[in-house]
Parts: sequence; C-alpha cells; structure tokens
Amino acid sequence: MTQTIGPDDLAQLIACPNCDELYQARLPDEGERAVCHRCHTVLIQTRETAGRRVLALSIAVMILVIAAAFFPFLEISAAGIGNRVSLLDVATSFRSGTLVLVSVASVMLIVLVPLIRTVLLIYVIGPIELHRPPARYAKRAFHLAQELKPWAMTEVFSIGCAVALVKVSDLARLHFGPAFWMFAALSIFVLINDRYLCTWSIWNAIEDTQ
Repeated sequence: MTQTIGPDDLAQLIACPNCDELYQARLPDEGERAVCHRCHTVLIQTRETAGRRVLALSIAVMILVIAAAFFPFLEISAAGIGNRVSLLDVATSFRSGTLVLVSVASVMLIVLVPLIRTVLLIYVIGPIELHRPPARYAKRAFHLAQELKPWAMTEVFSIGCAVALVKVSDLARLHFGPAFWMFAALSIFVLINDRYLCTWSIWNAIEDTQ
C-alpha cells in the first residue's frame, strides 16, 4: 500500500476518505484489511460472503425502519394518566410555529434518510450478489447512499432516547412498545452493516461489470 505510484497506475489509486492520502489499491488476503497509515481508517476489507450479509442486513433494516415508524414506541403513565406514541408521533409532535422545522428534520433524519439509504444499498448490491449486471444508475445510487450516511442519525437518536428515558424514569412509569425493540435492533444492524460494507469492493464490482 505504500509503493511509489507511476502515471500508469492512476486507475488503481484509492484515497482515504478521512485524510485524502493516496494509495495503490491492492486486494488484501481473505480476512485481512488495508488500513491508512496516516489516520488508520480501514480502506479495503475482505470477508467471505460479506456482500450477502450486507444485502440481508439492508433488507432487515428496511423492514425494521418501516415497522418501527408505525408501531407503538413508548407508553408513559403517571398519576393514572397514560399516553402511547409511535416514532412518527414523536417526530411530528410540533406541528405549528418555528418548531415545525424540528419535526420535519426529525422525520427526515430518523426515518426517511435511513430508509432511502438502505433502499439505495439494496438497489446497488442486489444485482451484484445475484451475479447480474449492475442496476441502471448504480454509480449515482451508491454515491448518493454514501453521501447520505452522515445524515442517517439512527444511532444518535438511540443515544438521545437512552439519556431521556433515564431522566424520565424517575417521574413516570415507562412501557416499551414493539417499535422500541425494533429500533434497538435496527441501530445494531446499521452498525454491523456499516462494518461489513466495503465501499472499494462495491465500486470495483460496478466498474468491472460495466
């Protein structure tokens, strides 16, 4: 990964997404990883059946996002008064005034962006794993999926919920609905999916089959 790169090797260059250091891309052995020497970001990683796992996890994430948005997320009761809400109810709780922007942003970052990114990954990886030509506009779709990654704030919402629930638990009685556990599983699946996803391998597969 640190050899001198000649002018004929430009097509084989890979840039670190964090520090922009350039390397000559070489596929590591099975189970090994190519890591940036400057910032230690993983550039290429090879795992057996990783593509199928990413595809399966992406399908699971898509199902969980849709289900978690509509099923009851949390029920709070205090002094004999209870209230049950879903994720969409929480995200759209402010429907007037300037706080409506908070509701719109919440729906987008918690539900829509993760869902769109997952659908794009399935659209790109599905044909590759089925040994078919890449889907039309696969390059644009995968590029958009990567651009949306920082805006899919599933993990951030999970951490925020955990902090809020700890504080509320002393004031009211909490009952976790099915959507709560779906979202917990969703957050774990997203982390595992991102760990298995090797962007270089997908770009390489798209280029090689076009």
